[in-house]
Amino acid sequence: MNSKKVLVTGGSGFIGSHTAVELINKGYEVIIADDLSNSRQEVIEAIYKITGVRPAFEHIDLCDREKTKALFKKYNPESVIHFAAKKMVGESVENPLDYYRTNLVSLMNVIDFAIEKDCKNFVFSSSCTVYGQPDVLPVSENSPRKEAESPYGNTKKISEDILSDVVKTGALKVISLRYFNPVGAHDSALIGEYPLGVPGNLMPILTQSAIGKRGAFYVFGNDYNTPDGSCIRDYIHVVDVAVAHVAALDRLFQKEQIASMEFFNLGTGVGVSVLEMIHCFEKVNKLKLNYSVAPRRPGDVEKVWADTSFANRVLGWKAEKILSKWLQVHGPGSKIWQVK
Repeated sequence: MNSKKVLVTGGSGFIGSHTAVELINKGYEVIIADDLSNSRQEVIEAIYKITGVRPAFEHIDLCDREKTKALFKKYNPESVIHFAAKKMVGESVENPLDYYRTNLVSLMNVIDFAIEKDCKNFVFSSSCTVYGQPDVLPVSENSPRKEAESPYGNTKKISEDILSDVVKTGALKVISLRYFNPVGAHDSALIGEYPLGVPGNLMPILTQSAIGKRGAFYVFGNDYNTPDGSCIRDYIHVVDVAVAHVAALDRLFQKEQIASMEFFNLGTGVGVSVLEMIHCFEKVNKLKLNYSVAPRRPGDVEKVWADTSFANRVLGWKAEKILSKWLQVHGPGSKIWQVK
């Protein structure tokens, strides 16, 4: 078993909590730091129920420099997986300064004290938003980063630039995971995507609508240059994303990097439109959702999906829970996309 300590910032959130589960199952000692601005502390108990191990938890705003310093001094982690950030595209358009301040200051504080404690292994939660609206699809890691469509996307680009410059000093070894659109939940249904406020991502909107927690919802735009007019995304199951983070951390510990900073796309390689996702959800759950079409939303990319061949070959990771494959194999009764 591996007893190495890993600090998971934003670890009670959607992707962070699933990654904590996979890390614990792999034998890592997990410390979760989260400000609970969009998550719940009860997630720590859920992680314990799933794994039999209760990770250490610190309620902390990582923009607070002194508290971040104390966090590293208390736990002295050997590696960091950095999820902590605001993540809503539309909200970032409305409140850009809040996004720049929160996402970048917290990152720089974490980097500072990771370096101070000689914690060299750093996995960064990046996003396909760094590619903007790609000229060529699917998107590979060699595709040019383009002007961001939103302040959120720009914070991911700037964060990668900060890490790239730090890596040149020899202070860190970094893997940046650019994931596409995580969805789904753990098979136990004890953890999943359950935002505190009004959801901005598609899957919690669908599930909340299905159980009657919210009324009608909007599909933003039906006039894009896509087969059905709605945006196309590469929807990847959150457990697949979590497994990739463990693979990245293993790669750092085993010193298998071929560059001091590596980038990997996390997707399925399959583009699915918003309307296709809605119709699939309706079919799987045998229900009809109440939605209507609204004008395009500022900051949204028209279509994007991943070329995952590099991650498959070099990281040794591949998405297993692909939406189209599961429906084909399991039919409309497939529980992977069902409301729990």
